This record gives sequence, structure tokens and C-alpha cells, in this order.
Amino acid sequence: MELDDAIMNRTSVRHFLDRQVPDEHVRALIEAAMRAPTASGLENWLFVVFRSDEARDKIYRLIGEGMEAYYRAVNLPEEKIEKLRERIYRDGMFRAPVYIAVFIDRRVRFLKGEEFDELEFLWSVESAAMAIQNLMLKAVELGLGTVYIGVTNFEDIEEEVRELAGLDENYYLVGLIPVGYPRGEVKPRKRRKGLEDVTRFI
Repeated sequence: MELDDAIMNRTSVRHFLDRQVPDEHVRALIEAAMRAPTASGLENWLFVVFRSDEARDKIYRLIGEGMEAYYRAVNLPEEKIEKLRERIYRDGMFRAPVYIAVFIDRRVRFLKGEEFDELEFLWSVESAAMAIQNLMLKAVELGLGTVYIGVTNFEDIEEEVRELAGLDENYYLVGLIPVGYPRGEVKPRKRRKGLEDVTRFI
């Protein structure tokens, strides 16, 4: 597969087949992620793979709680939230055979001093985000689907994901990625904005 094919065919997949992802594919995803640029060469990321039934059930519940928190944050009425909740659980939305949580270790940094705290944090998050993109593109090549989950970053929910991963508060969850074989046809969506809308040449 050409890189351009992987880029153009990557899309958010929210429904997955009940089919196991081979260990070698999971390792290939993380190896691709580790090839991403990393600020100051720190490689201060950690990839936690949740694949046991118990862990996946807990992660699935936390995603559902995060979605509800998100809906409330945008002031959706409770009756609409209830319908969305039913849709998530009835359709098995976001239920995947594998979840990969991408953390950064905030203690690992290059610049010392409180004045660099925010900058070091941003660099670490950017590094992990690029790793996630590599992972997602590799998934396309392997015939897998992925979707970025950000709602697990609500404070109480992130804490539970960290505890499930056996980590302390020094670790920050950058993203949670469900991984699996897509259920149904995958159709990449067109972007709402064109190249001219988001590009400026100076």
C-alpha cells in the first residue's frame, strides 16, 4: 500500500467485528507509533494495550461515561443524551477487541525549571499525537479500523483509565484508540474545508 492510500483511506471507525486482532498486528502498530518524531528525543510515551475481557469491558464503560459527560458539556437535553446512550450500547459503538491507551510520562523532560512546564508538556503531547497518527496509518495498511477517543480525558475518567493501566498521576493520557476490523463498509468523509481555506503562503 502506498502512503497516500493509507492517508486518504484513514477514517474514524466506530463499529468493529467481534474478531481478534493478532498480536503481531498490535506490535506492528506500536512499532509504527514509535517511529514518530519525539521532542528532544525523549520517547517519553507509554502504550498500554487493553485486550482482556475484563479490561475491555471497563474501558468500554468509561468511554460511554465520557460520551455522556461530553454531551452534557455541550448542553444537550437529557432525553437526547438518553437516546445517544441507547445507541452506543445497543449498536456496540466503540466496542473493540483491542484498546490502546497512549500516555506520556510527565517526569521525563529535557528543560528543567517551572517556567518550562507548559512547553515541555505541549512537546510531549505533540510527540504522542504524532505517534497516534503513525499507529492509525499503519492500521489502514493492516486492514484495521481505529478512532481517536478524547472523552476519556475528563478528569475522573482519566484517573480510572490510569488506575486500570497500573499507573500513577505522573502519567497523562493523550488518547485512547479502539482497534479492530471494521464492521461494514469504510467510507472516508470529505473535509468540510478545502486546501485554499486552511493554507496561507507568505
